[in-house]
Amino acid sequence: MKILTISLLFLLFHSTPTSAISCNLPCGIAPALKYTDPFTLSSPNNLLKHSPSRDVAGNIQAVIEVPAGRTEKWEVDKKDGNLKWNFKKGRPRVLKYIGYPGNYGMVPRTLLSKESGGDDDPLDIILLGPPLNRGQVVSAKLIGVLKLLDKGEQDDKLIAVQFNSPLKKTDSIEELDEKFPGITQILELWFTNYKGTGKMKSNGFGDLEEAERILNEAAEQFEKAASQK
Repeated sequence: MKILTISLLFLLFHSTPTSAISCNLPCGIAPALKYTDPFTLSSPNNLLKHSPSRDVAGNIQAVIEVPAGRTEKWEVDKKDGNLKWNFKKGRPRVLKYIGYPGNYGMVPRTLLSKESGGDDDPLDIILLGPPLNRGQVVSAKLIGVLKLLDKGEQDDKLIAVQFNSPLKKTDSIEELDEKFPGITQILELWFTNYKGTGKMKSNGFGDLEEAERILNEAAEQFEKAASQK
């Protein structure tokens, strides 16, 4: 019954038809980005390096790689900063699961280094709110972190709420549970199952203080790595 209830909440939360989502043409792509081929979205600015991890007001910034509800796995390329469709076994990767439960992306100028137990990738983030454009750089309010392990490597997902979202006045994971029960369960169930049973392990949720620590450390690791090149 619990899983059924959470599934219904998920469907309600992301039941907006694609045709109802306002976007530029091609639908769902940030205006500044252009296709150079079917699997590459070229950006005038390096999406990994150009924007800071925080805006001038101190809010976290994210580059949207997978809009809410989508299954096509795009990623910011660490070499050139463009958006590229991830390939697996020679084919563009599409999740064999229901779509992402929020706008998924990365935090620019961050790194979870191998030396610190990470996967040598930028810090991941999930933004709760209406679907955004792929490649969009957006500011949001950080509220916590879902602590995950992928094959033993740190693969944390920062959790933030969008300022155009019904959740915009939520300031913490605890408050999210109180005001919008079911969302944290949806997130944990989704991320621990979308790759298959037992492949991702959850160590629960961390509060804003822990999320800020993870963000600051990842930003420091990026700057350290950049200075050594």
